[in-house]
Amino acid sequence: MKIQSIAVAFFLLAHLFQCLPGMAQQAQSYDFPQPVDTRSRSIKVQEKKTWTFGTVQASNQFDGARLNDFSKKNDSTFVATISPENKPVNASPWYAFKIWSAVPRDINLEIYYTEAEHRYSPKVSRDGKQWEALDPSRVRTLKGERVQLSLSLGPDTLWVAAQEVVSSTDVRNWCWQLILQPNVRYGIAGKSSLGRDIPFLDIGRDSVEGQDMIILLSRQHPPEVTGFMALQAFMDALLADSPLANAFRQKYRILVFPLMNPDGVDLGHWRHNAGGVDLNRDWAYYYQPETRQVADYVVQTARERKNQVILGLDFHSTKYDVYYTCAETNQQIPGFKDYWLQGIAESIPDYRPRVEPFEIEQPISKSWFLLQFGAEGITFEIGDDTDRDFIKVKGRTAAIEMMQLLIFRK
Repeated sequence: MKIQSIAVAFFLLAHLFQCLPGMAQQAQSYDFPQPVDTRSRSIKVQEKKTWTFGTVQASNQFDGARLNDFSKKNDSTFVATISPENKPVNASPWYAFKIWSAVPRDINLEIYYTEAEHRYSPKVSRDGKQWEALDPSRVRTLKGERVQLSLSLGPDTLWVAAQEVVSSTDVRNWCWQLILQPNVRYGIAGKSSLGRDIPFLDIGRDSVEGQDMIILLSRQHPPEVTGFMALQAFMDALLADSPLANAFRQKYRILVFPLMNPDGVDLGHWRHNAGGVDLNRDWAYYYQPETRQVADYVVQTARERKNQVILGLDFHSTKYDVYYTCAETNQQIPGFKDYWLQGIAESIPDYRPRVEPFEIEQPISKSWFLLQFGAEGITFEIGDDTDRDFIKVKGRTAAIEMMQLLIFRK
């Protein structure tokens, strides 16, 4: 049987069971062609501390930090050791720490990765909020697993990180700013393994009964900050006070889960949650509390309010900008992805979207949207080093093109 036929069969069976009286309102489980064992595995939690060598100090005592060890190599060179939460793990070697010196001085800082090669261009900040890329002339690759930074230190803290640090507190504060706007409600879908909130935003008119629904996800993988930036820009367009956005919010219900992995984010993980698992491989049996609670919440609330999920966008980051799509045709908005991507391309000068379609093989979110709801599922990937202003353009344009396509849909 073809994969597309299997997807249709799953979709029909899921809706049949959900409509039976007394059936639990839970997400359906699926056997994927390439299953992934997402049962919890042990992790090694980094020790939170401040290291001191003479006048130089380094610290990982903040949410989102990753610094497993700090040592002095010689009078001018120090070493920051970075290790993952467990392995095997995707080569996303996240690092984030504070460093300073009581006496102004220049140092060389080697970042040593125990399990991967260098990936993320260093970012620096004086306050942990405003970030800039470290001058490339101050970055030198020594070997695949080491990179050397030239830093000028003083008594004021210098933050050094793989990407801008966006903790669970930062995401919560962003959500609280958005709920000051009309049509936006804040809620908690559940708790992470370590008891952190899994927040969501519910956007639409007060009465959402019978409306079609769109789902937005972000931060399944902790280091993927540029994907979250694209989501923020997407939301800016979605919540704009414009005729298009105002009409769209009256017609559709949008559920946004901006922080799927709060434990991994605050613990400074490379990839996994506190259960040592890649959450974007857990959309089959939902062994992890984060995917289980979000999946069940979407299914339950959609059934209670008679909402049909038609589209799911999952915001991620990788080494380049790309849209991962399902090769199979969805049942709700056929042709959407092709028209949407064409609209994005035509709206951004000299831009051609990179698109990579995939068959339904592994239990990832875009496949889950198709199997669970017959909805379009797309993974919206932003490059690690994509220009931050261009991320805003892409995010806003993607939202506008989506709204224009769907606003006149019956």
